[in-house]
Amino acid sequence: MLNKDLQAISITLPGSSIEAYAAYANAIPMLSQEQEFELARRLQEDNDLDAARELVLSHLRFVVRVARGYSGYGLAVADLIQEGNIGLMKAVKRFDPKMGVRLAAYAVHWIKAEMHEFILRNWRIVRVATTKSQRKLFFNLRKMKKRLGWFSEEEIKGVASDLDVPADTVREMEARLNVHDTALDVQYDGETYALPAPQLEDHQANPALMLEQHSENENIKMQLHSALLTLGEREQVILQERWLQEKKATLQDLSKRFGVSLERIRQLEKAALKKLKDLIAA
Repeated sequence: MLNKDLQAISITLPGSSIEAYAAYANAIPMLSQEQEFELARRLQEDNDLDAARELVLSHLRFVVRVARGYSGYGLAVADLIQEGNIGLMKAVKRFDPKMGVRLAAYAVHWIKAEMHEFILRNWRIVRVATTKSQRKLFFNLRKMKKRLGWFSEEEIKGVASDLDVPADTVREMEARLNVHDTALDVQYDGETYALPAPQLEDHQANPALMLEQHSENENIKMQLHSALLTLGEREQVILQERWLQEKKATLQDLSKRFGVSLERIRQLEKAALKKLKDLIAA
């Protein structure tokens, strides 16, 4: 219930422009430390949704300020604000006034986490950062570059030392950041294709190859079936139960079934597999 009520807050805010939204957020009075702690107490102890709403609204200006700090990634600030508001709502839900810190100091982690995730999902077609060290590098390399162009070897070692990551990880992330997305689907202009996608051959969709592969698979199945029929009944059961069933039987299961030792079942299985291999190869 609390999550749904908090999510409805941002929907009712003015959306004509970022400046209008920022003006609205800045017009909402800031809370004193005492007011903030009292609202947080009411939310935590009494599940007071009005208190939660006031906490969120009074910190919207903080989200706007954080979002503008990520404007250099080429993504819409409005989208960053929306993601940051989600982080703010998560922080409000978890905020404990007994910790002795202000909500803004506590919420900044949640706000930035949601914005970071949004940036990583949308900055490129292919995600450039998936591991923890790559995510750390993604948001720090741009700040640490002192000039345009590639890092020198000394700069790479310095960044690796500052961020406590391997130098090879720095090189890989820098290469990813310097590669730009290129669309593969374009219109034919009557003479040439500007990009390679329409000229690429799809080997998986080749009907001749698909038919050949299907025929080969069917032939192997027929050979295997014929070879199995030449085995004794016990050998057939062992191979069926051990290799051809979704839920495979254990050697112990088969040992109890046929009243022989585990080693005898293993010997029969090995001998049956060798017979099959020889028959199929013949």
